[in-house]
Amino acid sequence: MDEHTARCAVVGFGPGLGAAIARRFAAGGYQVLGLARDPARHAALAAPGVTLSAADAGVPESLARALAGGADVLVYNAYRATIAMPGPSALDPADLARDFAVNVTGALAALRAVLPGMRAAGRGTILLTGGGLALNPLNWLPAASLAVGKAGLRSLALTLHAELAPEGIHAATVTVDGPVAPGTAFDPDRVAEAFWALHGDPPGAFRAETIFRG
Repeated sequence: MDEHTARCAVVGFGPGLGAAIARRFAAGGYQVLGLARDPARHAALAAPGVTLSAADAGVPESLARALAGGADVLVYNAYRATIAMPGPSALDPADLARDFAVNVTGALAALRAVLPGMRAAGRGTILLTGGGLALNPLNWLPAASLAVGKAGLRSLALTLHAELAPEGIHAATVTVDGPVAPGTAFDPDRVAEAFWALHGDPPGAFRAETIFRG
């Protein structure tokens, strides 16, 4: 792929981290495709170099269609969280399944859509947005479903890293160990820089994970 038309797809575009990641890669010279269930809601967030399109992260066929054009960089930033009080025993199994479909299965569907093109090119980057609940699920028991999802996503990222690094494809996770909010240590633009830095790892020195603690 021509480096001057390098493409980045951000699944889970929205206010906050999704838009910040899209802006950062657009500033780095990428044509960015931001995918959201309702892109019209976020039209005002589309910075120069960023176009928006519709995709449902919980429906693998929707992701496959949206990503049919391939990408040099895939960022999977989508998540779904069911809050169950007081904790996991109150969680409806159907809600856990729906959350997992977005939090983990959607990531697999998205990367499978772009992986053939990356393999053909012998390069590419796949970055998954992780969370601190993957490291410490006891931080907030009502978010047990999200903790399960982030733990699964981290496992997927680390195993993908081991599989794909020998092929020149960089799969990794940015584990964001805190709440993303403007004007804080977890300002979305600051977190987005961690994604950009991880993407910049040279072949032979790919990192599997960056833990962002502000």
